[in-house]
Parts: sequence; structure tokens; C-alpha cells
Amino acid sequence: MNADVIIVGSGIIGAACADELARRGLEVLVLDDRRGGATAAGMGHLVALDDNPAELKLSDHSIGRWREWARDMDQGCAYRNNGSLWLAANEQEMAVAEAKLKTLREAGMACELLGAEALRATEPELRDGLPGALKVAGDGILYAPNAARWLLTRGGRRIAERQGRVAAIEADEVRLDDGTRLRAPVVVLANGIHAPELAPDLPIEPKKGHLLITDRYPGRVSHTLIELGYVTSAHNASGPSVACNIQPRPTGQLFIGSSRQFGTSDPAVDGPMLARMLRRAVDYMPGLAKLNGIRAWTGFRAASPDGLPLIGEHPRRPGLWLAVGHEGLGVTTAPGTAELLAAQLFGETPPFAAEPYLPERFLGARDAQRTSIPSEAGR
Repeated sequence: MNADVIIVGSGIIGAACADELARRGLEVLVLDDRRGGATAAGMGHLVALDDNPAELKLSDHSIGRWREWARDMDQGCAYRNNGSLWLAANEQEMAVAEAKLKTLREAGMACELLGAEALRATEPELRDGLPGALKVAGDGILYAPNAARWLLTRGGRRIAERQGRVAAIEADEVRLDDGTRLRAPVVVLANGIHAPELAPDLPIEPKKGHLLITDRYPGRVSHTLIELGYVTSAHNASGPSVACNIQPRPTGQLFIGSSRQFGTSDPAVDGPMLARMLRRAVDYMPGLAKLNGIRAWTGFRAASPDGLPLIGEHPRRPGLWLAVGHEGLGVTTAPGTAELLAAQLFGETPPFAAEPYLPERFLGARDAQRTSIPSEAGR
């Protein structure tokens, strides 16, 4: 065997899984073909979403882990606990904010409603006329590519890396496209939109998104600003959509998003979609129109049909484990994903119920007993 575990994908999900399994004493080999993915393209927003209880549990638990890890992360990871403001455009959306406040508080999260005057005092760059917002204090930001690198290298743990494109996974063997064969009793797919190439039955669909970053304008915004309509947009099942999402970076730059498009694998910037997205952001923060945007790009989120990731062993391919389908929450939920996967792999009680994320909900009943690693393995 070349390792105890082979992980395909070195983005934030693969890195978190490698870190958790190495922490438990396993020898881990991480493979990546450097095609790029959502980790490099995304905003790095650590945000607790509450579209359903399972989404909230996974995101809230994971954000807590990021806050714990922040004490040891290097400056390059650019972690900030800056909080999010969910902006209401009208009184109907203020009612949505109130309902969201109740849900998050019941989950033990620190949040508060801001009226129009308080919102204006908190973020003066926002347009007049907004009735208020929900402030979620625990949300944050980080620079995901460096955070993934930190996870793969911290502590001198037993993680090896190798560049190479995986052509096939057969039982306990991984075959690269150059003919190299690598073996491990456990293989973890954590390669986002590319996972169906190696497991064609996975119900993963790419959602294209655009981002733009500005020049440096320190102090213009202090919280991540998200319109409450983002919730509807993020889970839109058909057709393109945009929503205001403005994130301040430690450099003084602003990330501006977001958009979603289905049915395309073209990475080129779509001019009309980018313009539509920027107009939406300017509608909430008019001063953006006078700022200099220095670069725009796209990325692809790996989306499952129900918006929740697939975390666990493939029910019909023993030894093949899945950590895919996180859509826009991969950076946020990487710690919780790694913990859920490791608990299943070691036959332990997970930190919270694993059932909502199990692959069986899409891939059918289990054919064989679950693969597991003895708890004393590698220790």
C-alpha cells in the first residue's frame, strides 16, 4: 500500500479531510491535477446558512472550528471574524430577517436586528431607504487557497502530496493517466465538479459564478454585505440569477458577487451576466460605481440536488468515500465535513447526525458492510 488513505483533490475539502485523518495517525496521500476549483475561485466567506437544519448545523459547527483554528493560522490565511449583514430591501424582507434571527438564536448564534438608522451608522456606504438588516457576529472570511495549504502542512503531519490526474479508481487502486498505480484501502473523492468523472453516478452539477475584485479602498466596508434575496438565488434550481454580496478584504479591496448559471462549463467571463451582477451590487452600495475594478473571473460550484454535500462511503463501491457537492459552502463547511467523514471511517459517533449528508439518499441502498478503520490504526 502507498498510504492508508488516498485523497483526490487538494482544495479546502480535501485538505481538511487530510488534516483530520493525519491527526488521527493515518498516512495520507493527496493527489491533485492542478485543474483548479472552487477553493481558488471563491470568496472565502465563512457564513452560517439556514435553508434547512442540516445546512445550519454543518455550517455553524464548522465556523466554530475555524474560529478555534484562527489562533494558530498564519497571516497568509487572512482570517477575520468580521461578521455578516443580511440586508433587507423592504418590510417583507425585514420579516424574513426576523424569522432568520429566531432560527439562528435558537441554534445558539450571536445575532441582532439593526433598524434603518443603526444600519446606516454601521455601514454608511449603503444606500438610503434600506429598512434594516440582520447582523450575524460569528461569520468571517479567509483566503481559502492559503488556508488549504496551511491545513496540508501544519504540524509536520503524515501528509504526502503528488501531482497527477486520476484516470480511474478500481477497488483499492487509483490509476493515474500516465499509467501509475497507487494503492490504499480507502480513497476519498474531494475534487468538486470533477468527481463525476471518476464516479459517474454522482448527482453533481456545476454552477458557474462570477466575482470581481476592486482596487484598494480601505475602510469603505467593514462587514460582509449580503442581500436577503441571496437565499432564494443560491438555491434557484433553474435559470441564471444574481444577488448582492460585497466582502471587504484585509488588503482594503472589495470582492463583489454573486451570480449563478446552469448548463455551461465555459470558464470565460460572461459580460452581460457580470454587468447584471455589478448593477445589483451598486443598487445596494451606489459608491461602488466610482471604484476601480481590477479583475473579474469565474468559478464552478459543485451542487447536489438538495443543496447538501455527500459525505460518507459510496454505498455500492466499498472503500470509496465521498466529500463532494458543497456548492458555495465548501470553505465554510470543510472542518465539519472532515469530522463527519472521519467519524464514519473510524466507526465513531459523529459530532452531529450524519444521516442528512449520507450518499445513500441519491445512490441507493448499501450493498455491503461499511468499510472502517480500527480506532487504534496509525496511532
